[in-house]
Amino acid sequence: MAGGHSTYKPSTGFERWIDKRLPLPRLMYDSFVAYPVPRNLNYAYTFGGILSIMLVAQILTGIVLAMHYTSDTGIAFQSVEKIMRDVNSGWLLRYLHANGASMFFIAVYVHIFRGLYYGSYKAPRELLWILGCIIYLLMMATAFMGYVLPWGQMSFWGATVITGFFTAIPLVGEWIQQLLLGGFAVDNPTLNRFFSLHYLLPFMIAGVVVLHVWALHVTGQTNPTGIEVKSKTDTVAFTPYATLKDAFAMVVFFIVFAYFVFYIPNFLGHPDNYIQADPLKTPAHIVPEWYFLPFYAILRAITFNVGPIDSKLGGVLAMFGAIAVLFIVPWLDTSKVRSASYRPWYRLFFWLFVVDSIFLGWLGSRPAEGTYVIMAQGATLYYFAFFIVIMPVLGLLETPRRQPGSITEAVLARHGGGAAALPDSANAAPEKTV
Repeated sequence: MAGGHSTYKPSTGFERWIDKRLPLPRLMYDSFVAYPVPRNLNYAYTFGGILSIMLVAQILTGIVLAMHYTSDTGIAFQSVEKIMRDVNSGWLLRYLHANGASMFFIAVYVHIFRGLYYGSYKAPRELLWILGCIIYLLMMATAFMGYVLPWGQMSFWGATVITGFFTAIPLVGEWIQQLLLGGFAVDNPTLNRFFSLHYLLPFMIAGVVVLHVWALHVTGQTNPTGIEVKSKTDTVAFTPYATLKDAFAMVVFFIVFAYFVFYIPNFLGHPDNYIQADPLKTPAHIVPEWYFLPFYAILRAITFNVGPIDSKLGGVLAMFGAIAVLFIVPWLDTSKVRSASYRPWYRLFFWLFVVDSIFLGWLGSRPAEGTYVIMAQGATLYYFAFFIVIMPVLGLLETPRRQPGSITEAVLARHGGGAAALPDSANAAPEKTV
């Protein structure tokens, strides 16, 4: 599935001339037209394509916004308001970019959960998974720095609080904080640094995405059964079958995106960010953007000392550990069965993990006091237990359901075997996805 002889045939003299010198048309044809994909892919597998489109949209809108933005603490807030009021379609560009970040994270979280459910991280796709985690880490850094740029109250105080946590790291913590801030407090050098990095990092993300797609095409696409492709009947051509499915999902996704942009553009933001940053007035409750809230809850859940590690350092370690544990998931899961479709107990614990992650997000938006702290500690415990305890132990103890012999067998069984008598050409048609 990952390799094979190219079936591209140049149809004109110009195409033949290009193909001999720089075979980009052949590469595009082999990657996005004739590329074989499992015939049973469902709509959960469309979010990789959605993320690619969203990345391009974020880069394009970001470049235009950067033409009008001024990274100076004295006028940064006013420059954003000028974009909204005086730049032609500036309000649209800003809302597309701001809400695009939220849509980007919604898509990436669905993409990650799909990978965990269907075992997309298992051999030989460990590097593919790790590259995806690197993209996620770069996304978080980019989003955090972008949140500071409007220079509102939550931008300023969010940067102050988050960068302040680096001081908990022994020996190098204060040096890292001063490197990020460009001084001893959040000020003009901080804004310049964050603006420069926010502009640069998306292009780094694009580079890692190229590696991610390359790794995907080498190892081949996974599928809901978790069974590797065994014959040509297990696959269909990427175009038109997968492209039509992806196109429909993208239309639905962008309708939702458009609803947020045109009807509730500030729903996912914080109202305090429409107040200019004031170092002398602290907001009642400092919170990051919604997509960071689960990790913010984990950070604040550590209110106790563990030996020489005080609560502040423990919270920082837990927060970064919640991301770092994703990188070693391929080696934590000991099950020989890839897909949760055939692992009833893992499926139960997985959905509890999804609920737990959403619960952590809600707790991150609550004050760090009373029962909220206790609940955050319990949710944090399950978050880490899912990866460090449940995955390794369940893989050894669980008895999976019987897997079909091939992808085609699974598809035919799902549809009552009615397609068994169809000729090969009909079998290659876009069957109902499972």
